[in-house]
Amino acid sequence: MLVTIENVLNADELENVRALLARADWATGQSAGSQARLAKNNLQIPEGSDVLRDLRVLVMRALNKSSRLISAALPYKILPPNFNCYMGSTNSYGLHTDSTLRYLPDGSALRTDISATLFLSSPADYDGGELVVEDTYGEHRVKLNAGSLVVYPSGSMHAVAPVTRGERLACYMFMQSMVKDAECRRMLFQMDESLIKLRQEYGETNPELIRLTGLYNNLLRRWTDC
Repeated sequence: MLVTIENVLNADELENVRALLARADWATGQSAGSQARLAKNNLQIPEGSDVLRDLRVLVMRALNKSSRLISAALPYKILPPNFNCYMGSTNSYGLHTDSTLRYLPDGSALRTDISATLFLSSPADYDGGELVVEDTYGEHRVKLNAGSLVVYPSGSMHAVAPVTRGERLACYMFMQSMVKDAECRRMLFQMDESLIKLRQEYGETNPELIRLTGLYNNLLRRWTDC
């Protein structure tokens, strides 16, 4: 399931992120497994950077406010976000899948159920640079407005197309969901989306809506594995 979420960062938050990125030092060869590293050609802010610490705090606060992200991903753990830069025709990230396990700062492991990209550059500022995701329905090419997020299964084959003009700045992260099974997550998300619309139409106290909300929560309880 691929889900896009608009305006995860508001205008002020996006301005603050861009100001921090302008102060960042960038490095190559960061944060990829041995196979993926062969396909990866971009710049990334290295660990230990004060700028990276401040960026992570800002982005995590924004993520925690996104009800649509919580509904779609049901996140249990989120790996501290990283930030990358693509520019010039040689900057791209070839077809790959994300590593199944990532390690948190405390040494514990996170199972990567969901990958996410938060776009930080305006689409008009660069050519190319689409996130390309393959699934059973074919190939999806994603290029969102600055401040918007896309989430998709970490096991999907995906790539970043070469940037042929300008600069593509983005934030990426990995999440372990409370619901491991991707199909169960999809059904819960669709059910929650419908419940939200029905509440707007019929109100919170409609008896059948209360029953359906209970059904949603009981399915979540049944499928949660954390």
